[in-house]
Amino acid sequence: MFNAFILQRALIVQLLVRDVESRYRGSVLGLFWSLLTPILLVAVFTFVFRFVFQARWDIQLGGGTTTVSFAMMLFSGLLVHAMLGDVLTRAPSIVTEHVNFVKKVVFPLEAFGWVIVGSALFNFLAGFVLLLGLVVFELGRIPPTAFFLPLILLPYLAVLVGLVWFLSSLGVYLRDIRQVTGTLTTLLLFLSPVLYPLSRLPEGMQQLLLINPISLVVVQLRVVLIEGQVPDFVALGWYWLVALVVLSTGYLCFKRLRPGFSDVL
Repeated sequence: MFNAFILQRALIVQLLVRDVESRYRGSVLGLFWSLLTPILLVAVFTFVFRFVFQARWDIQLGGGTTTVSFAMMLFSGLLVHAMLGDVLTRAPSIVTEHVNFVKKVVFPLEAFGWVIVGSALFNFLAGFVLLLGLVVFELGRIPPTAFFLPLILLPYLAVLVGLVWFLSSLGVYLRDIRQVTGTLTTLLLFLSPVLYPLSRLPEGMQQLLLINPISLVVVQLRVVLIEGQVPDFVALGWYWLVALVVLSTGYLCFKRLRPGFSDVL
């Protein structure tokens, strides 16, 4: 699985560049849209939650409780959820949209898993630059614990790649998968601590919400980037294990179902 990624890395980079460019081809602002969209979102969130609802978000900072911008906390969670939404929306139809690659040439279709996640990561990084600016504006500095971010994001990316392989292989045989994932994307937003702190829920409910693949990532991203604390290494260890299981399961499912793609399409 990882050896295939190494061998196909040049092809993956080319497909990734083409995928990103195709999103903005023909538009006047081009790649600037990847920055303009999160800027508009932050502006709207700030207006709605600070001036309309007057919402506040309390965190543990410097040994005490501090109130920070609701828009900043919300935006940090939405960036993580947007990656999952991008994957769930595109994965079920990625094989059916490239029928020529299935029928006419010998093509490593599993490369699309890395491409879709890489494209979602590109959009995440564009918004993340803006998030860093919000953190500096709100707190006056970026905490050194932000260096733990790769430890949090890498297993999340592995989960997303596994989901792409699993959903894209099923999507060839079950076209209804795309309709299900659209609804699932919305459900996972509300069943995660994106719009509210996890601490507001009862203990039992908190454990239940951690089944959501983005819940732990959102919580730990806020811990290291905004609260300036070290992440929960035990929880991340379990998440790494689950990520490897999801990645391996998705890859095996894709390889098992791939021989029938040409017959179905």
